[in-house]
Amino acid sequence: MAELIVRIKEQGIRIALCLAVLALFVFHATNWLRLALVDQLEFIAYDNRLTLTMPKTIEPRIVIVDIDEKSLTAEGRWPWGRDKLAVLIERMFNDYKVGLVGFDIVFAEPDTSSGLNVLEGLAQSEFKDNQIFHNRLAVMRPRLDYDQVFADTIKKFPVVLGYYFNFATTADDAEIAKIGALPAPTFVKGTFTGKHIAFRPAQGYGANLEKLQQAAVLGGHFNPTPDADGVIRRVPMLIEHEGAYYASLALEMARLALAAEAILPRYEPPLFGGSGYPGLEWLQVGPSAVPVDRHVQTLIPYRGRCGSFPYVSATDVLNGTVDKQVMDGAIVLVGTTAPGLLDLRSTPVDEVYPGVEVHANLVAGILSGELKQLPEYTLGAEVLLLLLFGLVMAIVAPILSPLFATLLAGGLILAYIGLNLIVWTLADFVLPVASGVLMLVAMFVLNMSYGYFIETRGKQKITGLFGHYVPPSLVDEMAKRPEAYSLEAESREMSVLFSDIRDFTSISEKLKPKELSALMNQFLTPMTQAIHNHRGTIDKYMGDAIMAFWGAPLDDDAHTLHAVQAGLEMLARVKELNKVFVAKGWPEIRIGIGVNSGSMSVGNMGSEFRVAYTALGDAVNLGSRIESLTKGYGVAMLVSESTKEAVPEYAYREIDRVRVKGKEQPISIYEPLFLKSELDEKWRSELKLHREAVRLYRAQDWDAAEMNFLSLQRSSRAPGLYKIYVDRVAQFRRSPPPRNWDGVYTHSIK
Repeated sequence: MAELIVRIKEQGIRIALCLAVLALFVFHATNWLRLALVDQLEFIAYDNRLTLTMPKTIEPRIVIVDIDEKSLTAEGRWPWGRDKLAVLIERMFNDYKVGLVGFDIVFAEPDTSSGLNVLEGLAQSEFKDNQIFHNRLAVMRPRLDYDQVFADTIKKFPVVLGYYFNFATTADDAEIAKIGALPAPTFVKGTFTGKHIAFRPAQGYGANLEKLQQAAVLGGHFNPTPDADGVIRRVPMLIEHEGAYYASLALEMARLALAAEAILPRYEPPLFGGSGYPGLEWLQVGPSAVPVDRHVQTLIPYRGRCGSFPYVSATDVLNGTVDKQVMDGAIVLVGTTAPGLLDLRSTPVDEVYPGVEVHANLVAGILSGELKQLPEYTLGAEVLLLLLFGLVMAIVAPILSPLFATLLAGGLILAYIGLNLIVWTLADFVLPVASGVLMLVAMFVLNMSYGYFIETRGKQKITGLFGHYVPPSLVDEMAKRPEAYSLEAESREMSVLFSDIRDFTSISEKLKPKELSALMNQFLTPMTQAIHNHRGTIDKYMGDAIMAFWGAPLDDDAHTLHAVQAGLEMLARVKELNKVFVAKGWPEIRIGIGVNSGSMSVGNMGSEFRVAYTALGDAVNLGSRIESLTKGYGVAMLVSESTKEAVPEYAYREIDRVRVKGKEQPISIYEPLFLKSELDEKWRSELKLHREAVRLYRAQDWDAAEMNFLSLQRSSRAPGLYKIYVDRVAQFRRSPPPRNWDGVYTHSIK
């Protein structure tokens, strides 16, 4: 025993460092100090447990009526007339005998598609004294008031309407809009007075028209709560607004399906006491108890990947072509998977997941009672486990040999994970696992390395790997996490830039070799600085050409913006360089720049004799093709449509829609001009006329297009493009394209 005490004293510094690690993780668990890495790993651990244990079966009781691409093609673009939605409801209840319907859609604006508002206006103006017009309008009004038609239909059936709340992001946010009419609150103001429950407060909302909400039997919000990584794992069951509390769409649908008269709060005593503990751990809905966390949120019980519920196309329901057995007695959620309607979410089971299926999973979980519990007292359980496992590791590991310390760490980690999985599987209880595992790993690494010059060695490694490619400031940033970077090839979303000097051959012929070398050095240095200023990586110099990319080796969420900014800075620097070159008697230079964004393979590539850190792929090749088009169109810089869409703060001039050499798929190319805030009125007018001219050109209205292009050629500050279009119009007059021409111009050279 005495020897053990001596060994503990000898390892006092290591034990103290381990206890400091323990304290750090305890502070994290008690929310005194949040560690972003632990949170991210906890998200990953939760997602893995979920995907490993979810049933992966189809739930036939809940059917999703999908406003998909097929429906939009068949029935017309969204929004549809409310008369058509009334028919959809009639079909579902009368023809298919569904049990109830919920809408993951909000109807906040009046439907004016019938033209009734126009007729009402005429009745008050041109036909004010025309009694025949007024009589006829009175007869037509009930049929043309689509909102009333929709409301009358809703009133006949058990329908739950959805709506959403808006939340202030900062204390300085202006008044948030309140649109439409909220349903009656699930709990009135004062219900939870004195309970210290951390409801999520909403300042505004987008709700349904009052006549529609009054016609519906219930209403529920569809506000999922994304975690810090943007993934949807939970939905607030109740949201507070102006002191009242409103239930979610899934909760209200389950309430209707279970024929529950009301939703009741259930308070439970805490496991570890505490006078401030609110005690709200459940919401009772008929026979089903819905567990909630400290923010009254419920974890979504995902059944599997997208398609865990029967999907039927809305147009098939309207046309009566759905198998009646699929929908007979079903709980129906009406929503959309069409990408253009923007109801796709990132979830633990799919990166692109329909929002309507999120609510379907919740309804299914409430009905079956298969919901995970994450009550507020989980904090106490996590702290207790951290202290138990952490103290054993902190005190015992330093006095053991490396082998036995490794076995101890491995055993404790396995025990921690095993206990967590047992509680998850048998008790549907969610205990944090990442904090404990990471704490044990940190203590093990600390014991093995004992602070051994990790940072210095890491910086030397990063400098050796990437010092020739990226600017020194980025090397320093990468050195903070050297383990995250390597030369191994991987696929990433990136942006690539190609730059080339115009007519370089003729320039080189005018200069002596030494002058040419000096010119290139003076040219490449500021070009490289411009790329480095915007976090770019130089891939290679190819004579007078430059290739650079963004998004590797350092992650760059704004890689597209930085590439465009670098290109524009390069053009500005060329203008300044030309003043110096002219003063030296050298020829002025002009460059062409092409930028493209997309998926690329990046890493060390080459042969056993020579390798280089480079980017390859179709998106890289397309960037090179785009740069080669700049000369033909008489512009200095072109970007692809993917780049343009990712950088909306700039104004662009659409140059053409082309099919480049080696690619069958046409692309649109654009010239970036200025920040939109810097556009003057002349440029605004020119861009408006330019868009109209291009539209007429693609519609093969040659006369009108030519007139606009000639006008632009005379007035534009960059007229070269319009001569090309004038010549092209003349060519098409002589040899017209086919009637179904898509406006694409095919380039046969690289």
